[in-house]
Amino acid sequence: MIDVQRLRILRAVAEHGSFNKAAGALLLTPSAVSQHIAALERGLGHPVAVRSTRGITLTEPGRLLVEAAEAVSAELDRVRHEIDRVTAERPRLTVATFVSGGRRLLPGALAGFVSAHPEVELTVLEAEPEEAVPMVRSGAADLALTYHFDGPLPLPPGAALDWLPLTEDPLALVLPPGHRFAGRASIAPAELASDRWVLGCLKTGAYLRRYAERAGFDLRVAASTTDYFFARSLVQAGVGVALIPRVALPPGDGVAAEGGDGHGDGGRDGEQGGDRDPDTARATVVPVEPPSPARHIGVLSARRRRPHPYAGALSEALTGMVHS
Repeated sequence: MIDVQRLRILRAVAEHGSFNKAAGALLLTPSAVSQHIAALERGLGHPVAVRSTRGITLTEPGRLLVEAAEAVSAELDRVRHEIDRVTAERPRLTVATFVSGGRRLLPGALAGFVSAHPEVELTVLEAEPEEAVPMVRSGAADLALTYHFDGPLPLPPGAALDWLPLTEDPLALVLPPGHRFAGRASIAPAELASDRWVLGCLKTGAYLRRYAERAGFDLRVAASTTDYFFARSLVQAGVGVALIPRVALPPGDGVAAEGGDGHGDGGRDGEQGGDRDPDTARATVVPVEPPSPARHIGVLSARRRRPHPYAGALSEALTGMVHS
């Protein structure tokens, strides 16, 4: 049988790249780390790490064991959180959410959920996707309102996680008051090559840089933030143009189709294009010319033998609110 403690030590060796650094992180001596790895190799019958002047390199069996160690650690964390939950005096539900989803999508679902389940002790945590995935996997969060861009949500190998798609959130171009393209039905970002840009997120910033490289122009950055709401206020002030998801725009800023609710739900907004805000001194939102980029928003939850009843209830509330 493989010793869990030795798996933990191997994982630290892989993370730090040396026995000495792993020993320091684990509060062990380098000799103790070396002995544990040697014992692991004897029990397995195969080497797990190759020592060289450049540090430690894992063998293929070693890499497989590190993946197993990460899965075991996540499962033990999840069980610990599950024990805390089932032994608590009140039922608990912990929700992770990204900022714009927490501002625009989550409150409507929570209002009905809290009214229907006043017995639940609710905790809401802010987390971007790269933080939310390990939180749900370890049980630190019971579910996460999160998103991904192109391609599937990146999940660790073997992670027992379920993805429930909710809506697509198209990115739109936000122009300062009086911009020359304010009346356009749609714009290709390359047409704004001479403009300065306000970046509201690392992910959209990375998309714009890739786009600019393919289109053959230099991206001129006027401001870089991690907050779409701050980015929009900078555009409003005339600092530059921005690429912002519809969910991150105030209700009055959308270019919703006639009869839409202005919340930027995929498939209901962006159909008329180029609508100017009632107050012409405000910024203008214009759709990106197809194929336009979008965030895919959904709910991430852990796959359990006994599903969390309140996590399921909140997922249903989010689905109902988005599609109502």
